[in-house]
Amino acid sequence: MYRKVEDFINDWEHNSTGTISIFEAITEEKKQQAIVEDHNTLEWLSWHLTTAPVFFLGQIGLSLNLNPTNTPATIDEIISTYKTMKENVSKDVGEKISDEELVNTIDMLGQATAVGAVLRMMIDHQTHHRAQMQVLLRQAGLPVPGVMGPTKEVSR
Repeated sequence: MYRKVEDFINDWEHNSTGTISIFEAITEEKKQQAIVEDHNTLEWLSWHLTTAPVFFLGQIGLSLNLNPTNTPATIDEIISTYKTMKENVSKDVGEKISDEELVNTIDMLGQATAVGAVLRMMIDHQTHHRAQMQVLLRQAGLPVPGVMGPTKEVSR
């Protein structure tokens, strides 16, 4: 749980930069890679991570101007939208949430949850799906960026 907005913004910026590196490794030819047929693809996961902050920030009373129902046609468009969303999250949280408000509780799906905990969940959610995407990149034969440490393609 976050108790300082600055700590959230620092984590968000770092985590989101890693997510962008994963998105940038996806090619148009391989964006439909899924672990099994009819399951989440690289494209679906990319758009899901781009639009999920609409849900999380909505829980704490902030609104991102993003339409999550219209998946862009290309990975480059998803990356561009993600980058805009990333900046808007940092800006909105930094300007509209105070350190004191991070301990306030909201009703999140029937559970009393601190605002700072919702922001932590948003980052954890992104990390979870980004790890899935790393596996899919490997299955697709694409290079896997070292986000939280070296990968086969990225030496120390």
